[in-house]
Amino acid sequence: MNDEELEALLLNPESDRVERKESVSDPSRIRQAICAFANDLPNHNEPGVLFVGVHNDGTCADLPVTEELLLSLSGMRDDGNILPLPSMVVQRRTILGCELAVVEVSPSDAPPVRYNGRVWIRVGPRRATATLEEERRLSEKRRSRDLTFDLHPVQAASLADLDQNLFIREYVTSAVSPDVLDQNQRTIEQQLVSMRFLSADHDAKPTVVGLLVLGKAPTDFVPGAYLQFLRVDGTELTDPIMDRKEIHGPVAQVLSRLDEVLAANIHTATDVRSAMKEISSPDYPLDALQQLVRNAVMHRDYQTSNAPVRITWFRDRIEIQNPGGPYGQVTRENFGQPGITDYRNPHLAEALKILGFVQRFGVGIQLARKALQENGNAAPDFNVQANHVLVTIRSRP
Repeated sequence: MNDEELEALLLNPESDRVERKESVSDPSRIRQAICAFANDLPNHNEPGVLFVGVHNDGTCADLPVTEELLLSLSGMRDDGNILPLPSMVVQRRTILGCELAVVEVSPSDAPPVRYNGRVWIRVGPRRATATLEEERRLSEKRRSRDLTFDLHPVQAASLADLDQNLFIREYVTSAVSPDVLDQNQRTIEQQLVSMRFLSADHDAKPTVVGLLVLGKAPTDFVPGAYLQFLRVDGTELTDPIMDRKEIHGPVAQVLSRLDEVLAANIHTATDVRSAMKEISSPDYPLDALQQLVRNAVMHRDYQTSNAPVRITWFRDRIEIQNPGGPYGQVTRENFGQPGITDYRNPHLAEALKILGFVQRFGVGIQLARKALQENGNAAPDFNVQANHVLVTIRSRP
């Protein structure tokens, strides 16, 4: 957005595309504003703008616009409080002689967007939580041709293919604020549409992410949606097989079962150095393996590949193969660099965050590297190709 457009918005007190803040002293209200602009209930189809460093009347608040301030605002995109992830740009701009932090938030392709389980919208020049009717209108704005593959409806599936008890018991209570649930008057079908597990079309088909998260048999419709675990007694694939497992089911069940398999295969040596202290040294840190496998499940290509995510455990190393190459702004050259991330399956990422398998977006590889280093393992090696990523983790010496 150019300076003239920003200046016009800054000086317009009636616009529902603008919010002004003197500082970031109340980050909750800033996140509410980002959420509301992403929902774009008035259907402007243009970015909403948050000006930080200006009073409500448009006069300059003389706020120092530091790198720390800009990083704090940028971090609100990936901290997992606003879901699905908003598309936003944070910049330092000088407008009418005043230095400001400017946050431009694009309308979401897949509303409703929630901040901590609540759907925020703009009502004229103020913010509000959406009513049931307003949530319905937001859901109806989705169109399959504009959406990522994980939101595409699966025509061969029906509502009966989703585990509604699992949705009520484990998902919706984590995804929606308790006070919103207390006032809930929607049918299960309406709730599933709101959570993007059913399409908003008149025939309401399960989406790909709905089948991955709630499907009674996800691989009936998404053939590669399972994990393959192989334990080899040696260093080559041709060596004898000690254990082989294929783990099927909804994604939370798959990852929980894999956690048990990984923990059972880790060997921990105990070094007694004195009568008062003993040191346990696993050959692999469990949390590093979890981060790398969950990263593979989140970013794999469910659209063009029917291969599973494969975990092959050799005597001297573990290989995790993800049938999905770099996506979006992530390339072979910048893969794994801090701050460089993109999402092939943003709504599956949202579900994994809600289910507790992701704490914060964009840091999984860094957390794995840290855990491996602290445990005494070598750094993971990434072989990044156009259509797959292979990560190799070496055993602790």
